Amino acid sequence: MTVLLAIESSCDETAAAVVKDGHEILSNIVSSQINVHTLYGGVVPEVASRIHVENISAVVTEALKQADTDMDGIDAVAFTQGPGLIGSLHVGVQAAKTIAWAFHKPLVPVNHMTGHIYANCFVAELRFPLMALVISGGHTELVWMQNEWDFKVLGTTMDDAIGEAYDKVARVLGLGYPGGPKIDRIAKEGSEHYTLPTPKTVNPYDFSFSGLKTAVLQLIQREEKAGREINTADVAYCFQETALRSLVKKTLAAVEEYRPEMLVLAGGVAANSRLRVMMEEEMKNRKDTELIIPPLYCCTDNAAMIGAAGYVAYKHGQFGTFDLSADPGMAMPGEDC
Repeated sequence: MTVLLAIESSCDETAAAVVKDGHEILSNIVSSQINVHTLYGGVVPEVASRIHVENISAVVTEALKQADTDMDGIDAVAFTQGPGLIGSLHVGVQAAKTIAWAFHKPLVPVNHMTGHIYANCFVAELRFPLMALVISGGHTELVWMQNEWDFKVLGTTMDDAIGEAYDKVARVLGLGYPGGPKIDRIAKEGSEHYTLPTPKTVNPYDFSFSGLKTAVLQLIQREEKAGREINTADVAYCFQETALRSLVKKTLAAVEEYRPEMLVLAGGVAANSRLRVMMEEEMKNRKDTELIIPPLYCCTDNAAMIGAAGYVAYKHGQFGTFDLSADPGMAMPGEDC
């Protein structure tokens, strides 16, 4: 039995969890800052890091309390080293190093995106080879895993990540922050009224959403110039369908080429209800590849997923030293920066 204390602070969630053997959650505490950042229309990095400082001790204490353990029952401290906001990451890194030093525990640095992938351990035992569609506010990647803790990025975003595009389009439509759930909700009321161009890339597995975001802005400007009222729900519907079709099409092409045992969704945008339906519909007749979709609580940033990935890193001897620092541009293990 291996029990990890995990800490996550890459953006605007202060989180700590206690995870046993990489798949059993003993506690999972998240202190969200969303109400604060909503006032500014997005995450303000300096504000986020200051709130992390205020919350980190209480969150860790509560995680240990809910797990009914103390540091004597912890085998190692896993933490998010990157990628993310440098100030936010720094708070979690320093907390993890302080705890590990004080209680003589090994450190396990974790890449935030591997955490999103391994969040699927709470749904099923992962089988390899595996394909992961990693989609969040800062990342859009297709990741091939031939074996456990073996990562190859097949494609990534050339500009905006899909979550970032959702936020920007929501801002243009006056829906506010965060954009993802707001567009997902209002798009259910929309219909196929407008048309938008499908994003194109040179690499068939790369993604691009900046042009789609600009096309939405141009669509609104054209309608206003023509004196026509903008149907916000229809624009949201059109944007979401176009963006998600691009995601699904490229993912299915990768599945067809690589033939993984499993396809997993990962990251905050994996919570999108329309994407879940589309992927389930497309994958239901593919008997050779099992689709795994993480529970909603494990799509957004949390520390349980860091504990899941940290457990695998722990098994592979991926330990950190006390001189390491936050790495806001951290690459996947084995990938070039």
